[in-house]
Amino acid sequence: MNVHCRQWLKGCRDGIPIGLGYLAVSFSFGIMALRSGLTVGQSVLISALNLTSAGQFASLSVISASGSYVELALSQLIINLRYCLMSASLSQKVDRNFPFFHRFLMAFGVTDEIFALSASVNGPLSPFYTYGQMSVAIPGWTLGTLLGAVAGNVLPGRVLSALGVALYAMFCAIIIPPARKSRVLMIVILSSMAASVIFTFAPYLREISSGTRVIILTVALAALAAWLRPVEEEAP
Repeated sequence: MNVHCRQWLKGCRDGIPIGLGYLAVSFSFGIMALRSGLTVGQSVLISALNLTSAGQFASLSVISASGSYVELALSQLIINLRYCLMSASLSQKVDRNFPFFHRFLMAFGVTDEIFALSASVNGPLSPFYTYGQMSVAIPGWTLGTLLGAVAGNVLPGRVLSALGVALYAMFCAIIIPPARKSRVLMIVILSSMAASVIFTFAPYLREISSGTRVIILTVALAALAAWLRPVEEEAP
């Protein structure tokens, strides 16, 4: 067995927890996609070609509200901008003996979890290690979406409502631990919740489409937090 195969198998093994986690989370996406008017095939195609949880969930609000392609593109650009930074970081870690096109292939599968595993590799990174993680994560995310979308056509409404809570549980699991460690982050989260409520019920502001609302709040709150409490650089 050559070195590339060993790296791919190691990536598959390390990516199993990621794939299982994605299977559970994307189940909720499949249910919500069906509620937003998408077909099972459309829901699965979105997951197979995107692999971005926050971006896909945000896109559903734009799609269900019949938002424009511009709103959809801008919201995805802002929400997924961090993946550009992650991809740029990993590209500097890739073994220089590999052709440049591997960096583009790796960038497609970069998620928070895959980036964390790939970045933790000691020494130069083999693209095949990341491909191994992608080989487990992408099918897990896509299969979970398929199961959720199919379940949306079969399960009773009450059961689907209960399963839909999993999405909010996921978001809570993501934001609560770091918020407990950072007062600034806690303030930003609470401010975003308050601003979202204002945009939902205030006159004139509630007329703004959901996609534009996400763009405005994301950019405004992130810029304000960066201006008032910038992250201090660690001394070398």
